[in-house]
Amino acid sequence: MQNIYTFPDFVAKFPPVTMPVTLGEDTHHALGTENEPIPAGMIEQFIFPVEGTDEADEFTEHIPCFSIEGTDGFIALVWWKAALLNYEYRLATFDAKGGLIAHRVIAYTRVKDGEVTHAVAIIDKELDIHVAEGTSPDGNMSFDPAKARSYGYEIMLTGEIE
Repeated sequence: MQNIYTFPDFVAKFPPVTMPVTLGEDTHHALGTENEPIPAGMIEQFIFPVEGTDEADEFTEHIPCFSIEGTDGFIALVWWKAALLNYEYRLATFDAKGGLIAHRVIAYTRVKDGEVTHAVAIIDKELDIHVAEGTSPDGNMSFDPAKARSYGYEIMLTGEIE
């Protein structure tokens, strides 16, 4: 029989963290050793609906990172999703009952056709998200500055991510 979890059970997997926070290629290593894994049933119940998928595969894992401390009116959670050649930090905001408000991939490492693209994010105290993205055409760590870009998002008071 599959466990049915409550939304507070799910949120409890994400320790509250005060901003600012930087999410880079290796941030999940520190968080993964400190945070307990998310049970498969909890992933199916709370993460799959956010990600728009309905089944697990043997190549994908999810690690809880943190909840953003000090948000009023919504809950903001960040987790790391590792799939085959695609690693993402995902931010999702929820209302108090667990209803999804918004979600977005805010940092990642993606490998496609021999190119490696990294995006690093900083979430500041005002809940602005600053992203720097670069691509390495030969798959190593030398990035082409001409292909680098920066952009940002903001977590609004409503929990929307714009």
